[in-house]
Amino acid sequence: MRAAEELRYLVLALQRAGNLLLAAELRPLDLTPAQAEVITVLVGHQPLSLTGLGELLVCETGTSPSRIVDRLVKSGLVAREVHPDDRRHVQLSLTSQGTELATKVADVDERLHNAIDDLIGGRDTDSTLTLLRAMTADLPAGRAVARRRGPHS
Repeated sequence: MRAAEELRYLVLALQRAGNLLLAAELRPLDLTPAQAEVITVLVGHQPLSLTGLGELLVCETGTSPSRIVDRLVKSGLVAREVHPDDRRHVQLSLTSQGTELATKVADVDERLHNAIDDLIGGRDTDSTLTLLRAMTADLPAGRAVARRRGPHS
């Protein structure tokens, strides 16, 4: 097996395992991983346009996040308001119910990240992160992660 092939399948295996764990943890909150990601992004970036949200999402790169947002609006977790300066645009923000649920999503994320930290076991991840950032730099999902990481991270 070529190194590139093994890397591809190992990344896929980790992604699938992580998504299964995340989905199981989110099920009691009646959220999908994609919906939880929208809530998490809005916590740190609201109000946000639908386009702006799409630029920060990894779960829905290349497609409009509108159907996820529609479900969250219908559930009373996200508010859609007309932009005060341009009626053609809407701004998205969490409702009080969405903000309350966001704390539970943050707890789920924290448990998942702690599980990943346990798997890493104190190993140095700098070279792995550098490699993955370089490999994804020109991909929509890689750019979304970079935007969320910030300019100085």
